[in-house]
Amino acid sequence: MIKILIIEDERDIVQALEYNLKKEGFETHHSYDGINGLKQATELIPDLVLLDLMLPGMDGIELLKALKHDRRTENLPVIMLTAKAAETDKVVGLEVGADDYITKPFSMRELIARIKAILKRYGRKIKETRSALKFADLEIDPEKHSVRAAGRSVELTAKEFALLLYLAENKERVFGRDRLLDSVWSISSEVETRTVDVHVRRLREKLGRAGRHLKTVRGVGYKFSDV
Repeated sequence: MIKILIIEDERDIVQALEYNLKKEGFETHHSYDGINGLKQATELIPDLVLLDLMLPGMDGIELLKALKHDRRTENLPVIMLTAKAAETDKVVGLEVGADDYITKPFSMRELIARIKAILKRYGRKIKETRSALKFADLEIDPEKHSVRAAGRSVELTAKEFALLLYLAENKERVFGRDRLLDSVWSISSEVETRTVDVHVRRLREKLGRAGRHLKTVRGVGYKFSDV
């Protein structure tokens, strides 16, 4: 499985990236600071690194230089993710050895397309497989895009399926509506937060008794609970 290391200090972005990359069949690892990120890169030797420019401990440019001066990591593909959009910042990153440079906020779909293009250029073969999630009375299969509740097939829309899968893959974690919009509807989404409530309500109706897995956390948002 293709391994992607995310070195980024904004936890919401890391979690959104991990969700979307796992959905595409990638194995993800992450670090919230430059020093630990460099350590992980040299120990893990991932297939690609997503690297933020502004990092605590060691900034992205210094980290990239360190990667390119180490025989173990000198050929690692690197995409820089940063809020700095100035042309000089982009040029510096590319001159040091970055393969691509994407500014925030970015389109998740575009980022994934660029990741796949770079991996193809480096000869990395992408195998997109994800295991089914199985609970007492609920089964969610990302590969078949199917859901079974109490033994019966449940027809869901694309967004209903994506929302259910995201919550199930992160069971017992509570997510606010804004966060769910960012992760399921994409980072730059401007959809109203009540859309999340509508989708949760429809999911509960369609899942029947298995809809109990979708818990409302008053004043916060929603979570998936395996009870």
